[in-house]
Amino acid sequence: MHYIDVSNLTFYYDEEPVLENISYQVYAGEFVILTGENGAAKSTLIKATMGLLKPTKGTVTLAKTNVEGEKISIGYIPQQVASFNAGFPSTVLELVQSGRYPRGRWFKRLNKKDQEHVRRALEAVGMWEMRHKRIGELSGGQKQRISLARLFATDPDLFILDEPTTGMDEESRNKFYKLLRHNAHEHGKGILMITHDHEDIKNYADRQIRLVRKEDSPWRCFHMNS
Repeated sequence: MHYIDVSNLTFYYDEEPVLENISYQVYAGEFVILTGENGAAKSTLIKATMGLLKPTKGTVTLAKTNVEGEKISIGYIPQQVASFNAGFPSTVLELVQSGRYPRGRWFKRLNKKDQEHVRRALEAVGMWEMRHKRIGELSGGQKQRISLARLFATDPDLFILDEPTTGMDEESRNKFYKLLRHNAHEHGKGILMITHDHEDIKNYADRQIRLVRKEDSPWRCFHMNS
């Protein structure tokens, strides 16, 4: 089942072509990485896919339901998403736990399954030992990690992640990739992630989409297996 289906997408900034005839899909149950050199318009493609930018041509279709026929939920993390200020009152644990609350029920009691989900999410980004720290005490990179952990806690059907491992060491990255693969293969999630770390991720991702171009031409897709 397609969670993302992009067909012949072309995007211009003003009169300048940036992306041309881009077609790609992301299925439920697969972990796909999007790579390309600096300036390859990877974030632009993600934003056009999300509907944050309007393509000049082509179509973008996001699934309306998940594999179980329920309304699909999408978790999106842009680059450097964290912007919590020093006065933010929550602890790391409280913030990530809030991702388990159903809409409109902010103070429900979390069960053992919820707590285990939160623990795994924090461990995956290397922040379990700092769970009792106040958000305002953290560095920018640490805030980015807990934003990722909270996203895992919300348990979306489709993950769209823009360079989420920036600042992580190799051990933390591999734990993170392992969790993404587990979510795709064992829980049927669709995952699309922009990354520069395609060498150490090749043992985890199912497929790679690489943006390439010839000299003086817009970026195009090149598909390969990881």
